[in-house]
Amino acid sequence: MAVTADSARILVASNRGPVSYALLPDGELEAKRGGGGLVSGLSAIGADASTLWVCAALGDGDREAARRAGTGTLETEDTGGQRVRMLDIPAGTHAAAYNGIANSVLWFVHHMLYQTPVEPAFGPEFREEWAAYEAYNRAFAEALAAEAGEGAAVLVQDYHLALVPGMLRALRPDLRISHFTHTPWAPPDYFRLLPDDIAAQLLSGLLGADRLGFLTRRWAGAFADCAQAVLGAERAGASELAYDGRRTAVGVYGLGADAEFLRERAHRTDVDDRLVALREQIGEPDRKTIVRVDRTELSKNIVRGLLAYRQLLLDHPEWAGRVVHIAFAYPSRQDLPVYREYTASVRALADEINEQFGTVGWTPVVLHVEDDFARSLAAYRLADVALVNPIRDGMNLVAKEVPVVSDAGVALVLSREAGAYEELGEDALPVNPYDVSATARALHDALMMPPSERAERSKRLAAAATALPPQRWFLDQLEALGG
Repeated sequence: MAVTADSARILVASNRGPVSYALLPDGELEAKRGGGGLVSGLSAIGADASTLWVCAALGDGDREAARRAGTGTLETEDTGGQRVRMLDIPAGTHAAAYNGIANSVLWFVHHMLYQTPVEPAFGPEFREEWAAYEAYNRAFAEALAAEAGEGAAVLVQDYHLALVPGMLRALRPDLRISHFTHTPWAPPDYFRLLPDDIAAQLLSGLLGADRLGFLTRRWAGAFADCAQAVLGAERAGASELAYDGRRTAVGVYGLGADAEFLRERAHRTDVDDRLVALREQIGEPDRKTIVRVDRTELSKNIVRGLLAYRQLLLDHPEWAGRVVHIAFAYPSRQDLPVYREYTASVRALADEINEQFGTVGWTPVVLHVEDDFARSLAAYRLADVALVNPIRDGMNLVAKEVPVVSDAGVALVLSREAGAYEELGEDALPVNPYDVSATARALHDALMMPPSERAERSKRLAAAATALPPQRWFLDQLEALGG
């Protein structure tokens, strides 16, 4: 493929880009810039003309923006100065790849969430959706191959694009390619729920990269185990895998919280206003608070967290009227029935607890389901206890963000199945996410923790949580790739 003067030197590829569009009734497009670790990370290299972000159009507004841009880039005034190419992949192809495979198969495998007596069942419909996943990945590989300069660095993101490294390697062997997985990685016995050829295709696709990145040593080790078990890949030293005549380095980059941004953002006027409103909902000023902030993803374990809180009130009736559980459960993936059902079960259980224990002047569970970042930051600031109990999580940035923002220090009750446990476990109160009774005991211990101990632990948690902020996280990977 032709390499031109304006070919990119550094490319990032991800399903979701740094900007989204709404199509207004008058035909105009309204741009909304996104956030998150990847957006913050890419800002480390600035709005450089030789840097390009390739992403997919996710809705009607995005598709219209992509059509207007053609094979060019979006308006930089919409993207904060970054060059962004948005791919107009057919809506049906994207839906089958994203919902049918990425979120309904790969997500479930890596989070080990299948109810195996009845699922999965890989038949003809799965094969059709897999063909869409291949087409979706191929569209990214072809766009990256067309846009990349000679020897450019390409940083591919997440399980949505697991086939891209191998496809891109075939098109452009001159490129330096990395892939980063933001989820856990399943151990071989569970990974092999996938059809044998699909398991092999995923692994060989990723091993087309020069470097692979994971959030923890545990997930990196699980990938290496799968590559050995399924493909016969060989470990070449402590951090390399040899397969098909090539070597792929495997690295660990524990994405941290952006302390500077969080602390500044948490003290703006809108957060102060939310803080006042939350304190009114809590009621008595001396009441303790247990805070959780999650999307209603099946892996977040919100239902068992509520069950543990109910068990706390049953085991320790002295907490009646003295503690409030602030639970933010923001709806996620509501186009999938299982997620809608899960969100409904969270609401129902919160209502049951309030009906069982609530009194005039005390609402045991304050549940919010409308996404509000300012309100989340307000809850971080006032939390006495943070409950982060996922069944399985690649990292879980909430566990890292709360200690950074907390006003008086926070006791962190943390699932040992969260990736963040590898860095934060020493100063957290660890729990088995399936053990409701043990989680209730941990909540009691956290509530009883002396303020001085809580403050000291919180300080150490914040230091560990910010060890690799998003910009450094991105630059470390780029430098390791030779960028």
